[in-house]
Parts: sequence; structure tokens; C-alpha cells
Amino acid sequence: MAEAPTASVSAPIAEVAGLELCELVRELYPICRSISGDGVRQTFERLAPLLPLTVTEVPSGTAVFDWTVPREWNIRDAWIADSDGNRVVDFHASNLHVLGYSLPVRKTLPLHELREHLFTHPTEPDWIPFRTSYYNENWGFCLSQRQLDGLPEGDYEVCIDSSLADGSITYAEAVFPGELEDEVLITTYSCHPSLANDNCSGIALVALLGKYLSGSSLRYTYRLLFSPGSIGPISWLAANEGRLERIKHGLVASCLGDPGRPTYKRSRRGDAEIDRAVELVLRERGDHEIRPFTPLGGDERQFCSPGIDLPVGALSRTPANEFHGYHSSADDLELVQPAALGDSFELYLAVIDVLERNRSYENLNPKGEPQLGKRGLYRAIAGGTSEEEALLWVLNLSDGEHDLIGISARSGLPFRAIREAAEALEGAALLRPL
Repeated sequence: MAEAPTASVSAPIAEVAGLELCELVRELYPICRSISGDGVRQTFERLAPLLPLTVTEVPSGTAVFDWTVPREWNIRDAWIADSDGNRVVDFHASNLHVLGYSLPVRKTLPLHELREHLFTHPTEPDWIPFRTSYYNENWGFCLSQRQLDGLPEGDYEVCIDSSLADGSITYAEAVFPGELEDEVLITTYSCHPSLANDNCSGIALVALLGKYLSGSSLRYTYRLLFSPGSIGPISWLAANEGRLERIKHGLVASCLGDPGRPTYKRSRRGDAEIDRAVELVLRERGDHEIRPFTPLGGDERQFCSPGIDLPVGALSRTPANEFHGYHSSADDLELVQPAALGDSFELYLAVIDVLERNRSYENLNPKGEPQLGKRGLYRAIAGGTSEEEALLWVLNLSDGEHDLIGISARSGLPFRAIREAAEALEGAALLRPL
């Protein structure tokens, strides 16, 4: 696999990727997605030119572990109109205006009764909130508090032209074969409507990773999964339970376009290779935050449930419920920045590069230090360099119990320096890869 570029060389790559990702987010943003329905399928149709997607439909009523796949929801139009026929709330102005999974309704009712079906943001009067009722049949509208305050008393016509019927949920995956059957799983959720950071950014980034991986020589096999939150991973896990042992590393990708610093939430295991790889990359890149696993958050909860316990962490910028504008109309195209998207893309490439190149070695001359000078690995005039320091660290910890990530972390030296030292020592017949 081509080496992930260094910070000084990679700026153009991050810049180009950021612009491409921003354009893809812009295309995905208007689509009305939910945990099922044609919006999800439309999203996958847009991604299909970028990567070889296999789309799976899981029928309504299918038992998946303790869950049952719900009925499929689709929506065509919705509005609230005043007595003069003016639409005061219009689905076509923002798809956040409709409570997700709303039942179809058409009736006229006074404002005091309508209020029971109206939802506003608790703290921001100008934001439209994102609300859903996936597993509790209901109908409703979301609007800003300022909109609601401006509605005079009187009768209003409400219409939600939707359907809730037997159908399916839809997920898609792309597989990029490597030398090994062992897999790296990178997954993202595809169920939110017009929310740019949460999670058009994750969908776009994972899709662009597929475009990158398709032209790379890979050691691991990579599986990219796009699915509706919670019910999607649960359905995928239920269908693939017999082959989960192939997944050696995994990441949940979301909220990758805001200007916050990178944040990594460890897997349930806490010290899996993916945890150590991400933490190493973040340490070398600067400002970041590492968090322990908790059974709260996104789809990592399903992959890290105790009966599954895959080594899957979550790599984002500002976590979903913490960035300004979360689950509201303020999560718009202005929030997502090309520089942040490009930096996130480069971060994922760096993690992939570490996973691809990490190895454990056996020192073939472990009694005392081997004489490096006669092999051309030491300078003629003693004094010590970082290259020589890396050689000595690799020799000392190549005992079958430490990998290159561990040696880099313990020594404080960059992973690239440790890897290059290992390659030089292997070339001098002093190391054997395990």
C-alpha cells in the first residue's frame, strides 16, 4: 500500500480531498433519509460511482437478535396551512420539519390541539430540531420556537403525505480484498436527513476512502458499511455472525466536518490494536482527545456489545451530541468545512497506513547487541542519531511480544522511524517477521 503522506507533503491531498468531500456533502444534504425508505436508496445510488456497493434489503418483520425490522417509511410532502391556505410550515423548505416516521394524516384542527404535535428546540429559538418516532407510532411537525410564537390562534390544516408499510431496511457495503482474509471494518450511519456534519460528513468520507482503497495494494481486506443507525448494524451482525472472527480492526466514522479537534473513543476492549494505532497517529498529529469506552453513543454500542465484542472504536471530530447545532437545522452546510473534512480524511489514511504496516518481529541475534557498524547500519563516528536510536529500540523489543506500534509508543519515536528501522534490520538478516 502506498505510504500515507507526511504532514508537509500531504497538504495538497488534504486540500483536494476536503473540496471533494465538501461537494459530496452538498449533494447528499438535501436527501430525506431515515432508517428505511427511498432516501437511503437514493443516497446509495449517488455513492455507487465511487465504490463497488452491494446493497442488501432486510424485510420488515425479520427478527435480528432481540429486534424486529420495522416497517418501511416514505414521505412525499407535508405542511401546516393557515385559514388562508398559506403554508406556515413546509416539508419542502426543510425536511427536518416533519417528525421522522410520522404516520400519514390530513385534518383541520385548532392551534391548541395542534400544539401536542409540534416540537421546538429547548434552548435555541431559531433552530428547527431533528426529532423521530421510529418505534412509537405518532405524527408531528418540528419548527423553530420563533415560528411557533408567531402563529395566531385559529384553525390549521395539517397534511403529512407519508406511508408506513411492510418493506425493508437497506444497507450497503463495499469490500476491497487484500492479501489476508482478515478484515478492517469502517462503518457509518446513513439514516439522518438534512444534517451536514451528523452524518453527511461520515457518509462522504467513507465513500471517498473506498475510492482511495480501490487503487491500493492492501494487506488487509477492507469492508466499508453504510447502514441505518442501530437497526442497521444489528441486522448486519445477525446476518454475518458466522464470519465475525475475520474482523480484526474497526472504526465508526461520524461527525467529521466540524472544526473541533479529533476525538477517539476506544473499543470495549480498550487496548485493541485499533485503539493503539489511532492513539499513536493522534499523538503524532497534535491536539486531540482520547476517551474510554462507554455503552453510550453511536453504532460502536452494537459492535462492542458483550456477545459480539469486536475491536471497534469511534473516530470523529467533536462527538455527535457535543457540537454546536447538533440534531437541528444549525447542522447545515456552513458548519462543515473543507479543511476539517480534508484533515479527517488524512487522519483515516494515516490510521490505515499504520494498520497495514504494523508487524511483530523476532530478533535473530538477541544475545547482546549485534554489531551494526559492520553491517553499515551505524555511523563510523559514534555520537548517536534518532535513526540509530530507532534501530536499538527495535532490536531490544523484537521479542515476539511487542509490535511496531508498541515500540513506537514506548520509545516516543515516530512510527515511520520505527518501521524504517525494522525494515533495515530485516534487510540485514537481524530480524524475522512473525
